[in-house]
Parts: sequence; structure tokens; C-alpha cells
Amino acid sequence: MNVRLHHLKNKHKNQRVVLVANGPSLNQMDLSFLKKETVIGMNKIFLGFKKYRFYPRYYVAVNKKVLEQSAQEIKNLNCIKFIGKRAASIIPENALTYHIETQGIITRFGHDIALGVHEGWTVTYAALQIAFYLGFHEVVIIGMDHRFNYQGKPNEENILHGPDPNHFSPDYFGGGQRWDNPDLQKSEESYRIACIEFEKAGRKIIDATVGGACQIFEKQDYRKIFKLAA
Repeated sequence: MNVRLHHLKNKHKNQRVVLVANGPSLNQMDLSFLKKETVIGMNKIFLGFKKYRFYPRYYVAVNKKVLEQSAQEIKNLNCIKFIGKRAASIIPENALTYHIETQGIITRFGHDIALGVHEGWTVTYAALQIAFYLGFHEVVIIGMDHRFNYQGKPNEENILHGPDPNHFSPDYFGGGQRWDNPDLQKSEESYRIACIEFEKAGRKIIDATVGGACQIFEKQDYRKIFKLAA
């Protein structure tokens, strides 16, 4: 148990958070509104900071390959970071960095992240458990395209030669980096669980991804949510 996390419980009770995933649809959005929102970024979102001109308040990464490939960039992030404990040897805890247990977790939705979170086959699911623990009443997801171009079976390791077509930056896993094929079926199982847990608590998850393929969460136009000109 990581008792350091207890002081964060319900820190943002009844507030809204924007969960920024890493799909190509981010390039179709006007992200200026993020400057006024509390943001959770994930994985290699730092590749878009200069382009999109925002910085997250929180950051989540649990995938082993992402943690190994981006250890230095993650260390350099000046925000509160929730890092999969498997990276403890390369990304140590400090005032901004918290280790989260993600291995051997039986509970499918972790209500107490000090005890761990279930990875749920997608970092977005880990971030939803963290958002719940932080007390957010409403989570708005953007950039969760939920469609991937890949060869092989779900969860298989692949090497991506050439530019990455599945994320907002061609350098995300491109240029010969290793990555794990997505498992959309298992991801959707996890999203359904998150949806149920949020609804049981009187909270909600909104999917405002532009053209997103996921059909689990309530859909809304991000321009309407954040009062942007159409």
C-alpha cells in the first residue's frame, strides 16, 4: 500500500477533469480550452505540449514499454505523476511522483488507488480509476479514437517501422520502437465497468473525442461542453 496517496483522496470533489488520450483526433481539435481546465495527460502526451500549448496537472503511465522508452521525459515533467510501480527502479518516487501498484490486482476497479489500480488493457482505464479517487464528478475524455492500424493479434508485441499512424505524433511509437497491439475488446470491458462505477456514485464520464469509435460512454461535442465557436 502506498499511504502517500491518501492525502489526494477527494482532492477535486465535485469538479470536472479533462482526460487527454493520444489519438490522431487531437490534431483535429482546437485545444486552447485546456488552459482553463484541470487536465490528466497520459503516456507520451509530452510530445504534444509545444504544439497544443497546454500542460497537464496530472500524468498517468503504467505501460512497461512507455515507461522504459520515456523514463527521462517522465522524470522531467513538472506535474503530479502516477507511475506504474514496475518502473520504480528507473523512475523513483519524489514530491511529484507516486508509484501505483498495477500487477496482481484482482479488483477490476480500484476505489483506493493506494491499494493499486487495474490496468484494464488501456492506460485510459487506469486514469479513470485515479480520477475517481481524486473525487472528480465529471470526466471528459478527448483523443480516445479507439481505432488502430496493426498486424498480428491483440496484446502481441510489435515493432513499428515508419511513422506511427495510431497516435497524434508520428514519432509516438514510430521509427522502430516496440509497442503492444491494442486489445479493444478487453478495453471495452474495462470501460463498461468504469461507466457502472461512476454511475453508481452519481458521477459521469463523457466521451468528447472527435470521430471516436468507442460506443461505451455518453457522447458530446467538445465545442459545446467547453463553449467554443463551432
